[in-house]
Amino acid sequence: AEMCRRLETEEEKVLPFYPSSLAEGEQRDARRVLEETPAEPLAWAMRDYVGLERFWQRFNKAKLEEQALERERAALSQRNRRLRELLRQYLAGISVSQEVLGEPNPL
Repeated sequence: AEMCRRLETEEEKVLPFYPSSLAEGEQRDARRVLEETPAEPLAWAMRDYVGLERFWQRFNKAKLEEQALERERAALSQRNRRLRELLRQYLAGISVSQEVLGEPNPL
């Protein structure tokens, strides 16, 4: 935990908990379930890992940011291809060569 604390951003140090996306009733139900004594072996095992909840929150946030950046990269790549094609058409329209004269004029 101490090693992770050094790597936290200033915002994470000041506001360490992310706002919950659960409604008030759902939060009450979740708290009640956490306070109950687990009956299943898997539930007993999960109680040992409650301390990792903050880690998983940060991990999931990083994964979401990674996916958002990947989508943005794909959109920018698409835009770049479109702009390159428009530039190619423009340059073909203003230059004169045998190859260009044989193609239909885009302008």
